Amino acid sequence: MTAVALAELAALLADRTRARFCVALLDGRAWTASELAGVAGVAPSTASEHLGRLVAGGLLVERRQGRHRYVQLASPQVAQLVEDMAAFATPAQAAPVGLRAVRAAAALAEARTCYDHLAGRLGVAITDSLGARGLLDRAGGFALTSTGLDWFATELGFVPARSRRPVARPCLDWTERRSHLAGQAGAHLCAQLERNGWITRREGDRAVRRTAAGETALHDLLGV
Repeated sequence: MTAVALAELAALLADRTRARFCVALLDGRAWTASELAGVAGVAPSTASEHLGRLVAGGLLVERRQGRHRYVQLASPQVAQLVEDMAAFATPAQAAPVGLRAVRAAAALAEARTCYDHLAGRLGVAITDSLGARGLLDRAGGFALTSTGLDWFATELGFVPARSRRPVARPCLDWTERRSHLAGQAGAHLCAQLERNGWITRREGDRAVRRTAAGETALHDLLGV
């Protein structure tokens, strides 16, 4: 990457409105321009202008369905970039003010999605358990062990795909300051927990919570 390209990429995220859009899109869903305008507190026309720059810069992709236009993060690599920058920037952020904001921050810290995998205390606890049980090798970088591959296949129906995306990789958790599991395995784990009804998403943000069935299942499977 040349210095000019790096500067152009940094400029895309240097604007607070565009940064808010990217953080909101870390939930992995596709959003409309009007939805993102509401999140950022800007006019729809302003939102469209900013979204156009993010799409042109390769950070977002546009999806059209009928008359509706949706945008989402362009790839897991873009999500990793945004999450890593958030982890670096978090110490300078002000503490939440007001009961609603405090509760929302606590919910995000407890368990949330980081694009398509689990983060927060729950994501880190699952990652720690995978390592402690010999399913994840963290000594020389994140990698599922042979036992781990068998466990993921048997318990979660996961078979790695031929892809440029790694099977497992570390993602720095911006609230826990430690790594949680990302990559193909992390994404499949999150999706499977949701399909099984073991976690549910909170309306309007990235926070998730364990259901009663999920509490039991995660304890039985991983001691979480």
